[in-house]
Amino acid sequence: MNKKQSRLRRGRQTRAKIAVLKATRLSVHRTNLHIYANVIGPDAKILASSSTLEADIRQQLDGKNGGNVAAATLVGKRVAEKALQAGVTEVAFDRSGFRYHGRVKALAEAAREAGLKF
Repeated sequence: MNKKQSRLRRGRQTRAKIAVLKATRLSVHRTNLHIYANVIGPDAKILASSSTLEADIRQQLDGKNGGNVAAATLVGKRVAEKALQAGVTEVAFDRSGFRYHGRVKALAEAAREAGLKF
């Protein structure tokens, strides 16, 4: 089993647990250059989303790379604002098998500070 398969397996386990709880989840995906966050309802509909590909976030990054902690913090704040506007206050954090470290941790902490409860 390689590194990617291991991560996908861990992600499946997390999503299965969250599905049993029927909770709204904050799903995170990261690549080398970007980070993406979606708030997904129990019925699998996306309620809010944000990523480093959005124009306003790219402007705040001043054309720099979206694959760093500063970019993840901006995405976390933005997705929390959108989720609160959609009426979501409590979510389960789905890190998609990624370690809770670095960019994933920065996104989660920024979302908490912006008002989401995990």
